[in-house]
Amino acid sequence: MDEALARTWITAAAEAVRAEADRLTDLDAAIGDGDHGVNLRRGFDAAVAALESLEPTTAGDVLGKTGTTLLSKVGGASGPLYGTVFRALGKTLRQGGSLADGLQAALDGVQQLGKAVVGDKTMVDALSPAVAAYAAAAGEGEAAAARAAADAAAEGVRATVPLKARKGRASYLGERSIGHPDPGATSTALILAVLAEVTAGGVTARDSAR
Repeated sequence: MDEALARTWITAAAEAVRAEADRLTDLDAAIGDGDHGVNLRRGFDAAVAALESLEPTTAGDVLGKTGTTLLSKVGGASGPLYGTVFRALGKTLRQGGSLADGLQAALDGVQQLGKAVVGDKTMVDALSPAVAAYAAAAGEGEAAAARAAADAAAEGVRATVPLKARKGRASYLGERSIGHPDPGATSTALILAVLAEVTAGGVTARDSAR
């Protein structure tokens, strides 16, 4: 991933989050605080603004700046989690690692922070299979790997619907959390779908995360 692609990803992700903010908030209202879409929209808009003043640099710097901005601008649990994702991606790329390495570092950081595993009904349910799918398809090229990750994340979102939440605000609802997709997994799939589209030369892929 080069700097131009990193900037395109974040800009397109902000557009996708903006367009899907109401849906993300509605999903969160069912099992959480009802502010996920609003918070993410604010954070990604701030990230785009921060990147406008960032001098031409590396993809790692772009993603690291995005993570720092999300950490400071997104409220609730999403700020630290998404901040961790993009800071881990940025750090890995700055150190010469691959995007596959960065995604693994992002997952490790999220799991260390939130103590969640697959099946807990969190963003990990989308991120973990996406990381594995990207690594498995990495030899087929960046576009194929990103598409595999996006597809796996979307499937991970669908898998959260019958789950009872075991982490976060949703866990307080017990059985009532069953029957709803996890908002964090949904936004994770959305952002990875955008990565697949920009890597393939497209713009956004909001429908892929539905």
